[in-house]
Amino acid sequence: MSEPARTALFGGTFNPLHNGHLAIARSVLEQGLADEVWILITPCNPWKKNQELLDDRLRYDMVSDAVRDIDGIYASDYEFQLPKPSYTADTLRHISADYPDREFILTVGADNWVKFHNWREADFILGNYPIIVYPRQGYPIENVSGNVTLLDCPLMNISSTQIRQMVRDGAPINKFVPASTARTILEKKLYTNI
Repeated sequence: MSEPARTALFGGTFNPLHNGHLAIARSVLEQGLADEVWILITPCNPWKKNQELLDDRLRYDMVSDAVRDIDGIYASDYEFQLPKPSYTADTLRHISADYPDREFILTVGADNWVKFHNWREADFILGNYPIIVYPRQGYPIENVSGNVTLLDCPLMNISSTQIRQMVRDGAPINKFVPASTARTILEKKLYTNI
């Protein structure tokens, strides 16, 4: 019997996806922490309930376009079929049942790791799934032990919030997002009113 594929789940709203996200996904693969990375577009993050989001399918399409030619990195709309808001413990239970041939690994930023104890069913997640924590500026990483791995990844001082603001300000974003993402934002005039 073959070993289950180690699949890192990298969840978020990706509103929009930027080069920092892709650097994290690539680092997970390059460091051998997973066999593949699923960029899991969430329709509703419990921590960001009031944030105005682009349409779910549009965000999924933008991520799909950005990763189309990157081996081992895939866009996933799995959470679209689950109740909203999307709680990680629920997603992990469902996706593990639907894909028994995979070992799922949760990938979170240091900003989420510092408040992980406040997540719904944090103990269940910690007890049943390996976790990869990637660095975020201003969030020192502590209490990394057991099945938690710190990702060795350069800090990228860019966020989706900053990119949306740059679009509103008319500033170029080409250095910060994949070419396909920049093209879609420009063509569809996205984020100009958010």
